[in-house]
Amino acid sequence: MTPAEDDGPSGVHCRLDELLEARGMTLTRLSELVGVSVVNLSILKNDRARAIRYSTLSAICRALDCEIGDLLVRAD
Repeated sequence: MTPAEDDGPSGVHCRLDELLEARGMTLTRLSELVGVSVVNLSILKNDRARAIRYSTLSAICRALDCEIGDLLVRAD
């Protein structure tokens, strides 16, 4: 089975929940700012995303005033 077919953990943790809380921002507001549905942001937030576009990643980081490494970390 190739890594893309594997349904197990990706080894990447998304810190979206923590960053939103630290900024007093809701998932709904972030959705409005970046143009991504709340459902898709929720999938990302709950570590269920299989992929993310660079443009989406960049938009989230701009909206949260953070770096990519603040948002995505290795999950050991």
